[in-house]
Amino acid sequence: MPGRSRRDKSEVSLCIKYLVFGFNVFFWLIGGGIAAIGLWAWSEKDTFQNIGQLTSFAFDPALLFIIVGGIVFLIGFAGCVGALRENTVLLLIFCIAVGIIFLGELTVGVLGFVYWDWLKTQLVDTMRKAIVSYRDDADLQNLIDWVQESWLSCCGGEGPNDWNLNLYFNCSSPASEACGVPFSCCRPVVGEAIVNRQCGYNTRKEGGSILNIYDKGCVAAGEEWLQANLIPVAGVAVGVALLQILGICFAQNLRSDIIAQRSKWN
Repeated sequence: MPGRSRRDKSEVSLCIKYLVFGFNVFFWLIGGGIAAIGLWAWSEKDTFQNIGQLTSFAFDPALLFIIVGGIVFLIGFAGCVGALRENTVLLLIFCIAVGIIFLGELTVGVLGFVYWDWLKTQLVDTMRKAIVSYRDDADLQNLIDWVQESWLSCCGGEGPNDWNLNLYFNCSSPASEACGVPFSCCRPVVGEAIVNRQCGYNTRKEGGSILNIYDKGCVAAGEEWLQANLIPVAGVAVGVALLQILGICFAQNLRSDIIAQRSKWN
């Protein structure tokens, strides 16, 4: 009958279908943008011409962008096309992928809370490895400078002496930076219009201006930052978890509707 509603004809809800589609288009575009930024950073460093640069340090910020962006892009693509074309296989792949990510995040969170002291030790080791490669990767250098100067106001993993691990800042180095630290370790000077990039020179020498640099390590500073911002961080974590759970529920609901509709046709 012409007066019958579409709902009587189809088990598939248009509301849920296009809600899942729009949700995944958003993350599809975000994933593509993140991956594009990573690829652009790689091209700026000529990594494609010298892929062996990756072996110098496992944590390449540009590579991290490419991997994370690629994963988000593929998951968003599966959910987007699966909802639009009512493809139950792609919707199942989307649900499983998001579920795995959610369980991984939950596992990391629980283990990080239970083994907090071990995690801090690992973070210090990671920071020290990054310090060793500070001059080898421009992206890594900018990341460390941002953490030390703009975010945590810290210096090194456990303290300024961690910079002795770097070839250029080692006290036995013939370079002018010997027994010093990067400018990002320096405390800001009130009224200084131009950043003094040599402010960290000789600061770790006997009689050096050690008071002009941060004496707290970045791991301890990060722990303090986390404690001070626990509610906003927890709010973001809960919000992300809810988005993932809702995404799985809506996609599974749509998948069930599609299966029910196909059973009618058969």
